[in-house]
Amino acid sequence: MRIVVLTGAGISAESGVPTFRDSDGLWEGHRVEDVATPEAFERDPDTVLRFYDARRRAVASALPNPAHLALAELERAIGDDLLIVTQNVDDLHERAGTRRLVHMHGTLAHALCTACDAVSVIVDDLEGRPACPECASRALRPDVVWFGEMPYDLDRIERALVTADVFVSIGTSGNVYPAAGYVAFASALGARTVELNLVPSDAAVPFDEVRAGPASQVVPAWVSELRPDR
Repeated sequence: MRIVVLTGAGISAESGVPTFRDSDGLWEGHRVEDVATPEAFERDPDTVLRFYDARRRAVASALPNPAHLALAELERAIGDDLLIVTQNVDDLHERAGTRRLVHMHGTLAHALCTACDAVSVIVDDLEGRPACPECASRALRPDVVWFGEMPYDLDRIERALVTADVFVSIGTSGNVYPAAGYVAFASALGARTVELNLVPSDAAVPFDEVRAGPASQVVPAWVSELRPDR
């Protein structure tokens, strides 16, 4: 059985990672247009770099919760038949032990050089303008996908969805495309669709199964039922 799992902010919120997007549309007091667009970085790079440095420090103090650990356990059980696609830019899946993972919106752990396009692991805060390890230019930005930019690895995600028997959405509102369209895509190809969320989302195409509750509870329960060795 091939499974594709999509995870969103709800799975990491229980680890203490802020969702950053508040009910008033602000990210930690900033408008999205001021910290999450290429135009914002061009206009005020200091504010943008400071914002993401702070996000990276916040994530570093968080720990994977039972939902992350359960998915890593499932991967150990079924191997290549599982692909986790995350909209999150934290590294909690990796720290839980997951290896078959796509960060479609990039990751806070990496920097992208705007001079040579090289991607490198972030060692120092970007606000201090560290040099690119490849070209030595002091032109690094967070390797995260901002509004108006193309998400990563869409071809790999689509290939996995085409062959999936089960598609599972965890902790995501289903409002951001292209990820919001995956349930319809998977359903049209015959996959069983499952939503594990704090509250049911307003998906355009209904899921075959919906389980409401905290990710740290509903995800381990679902994995426990699915595990072939139990």
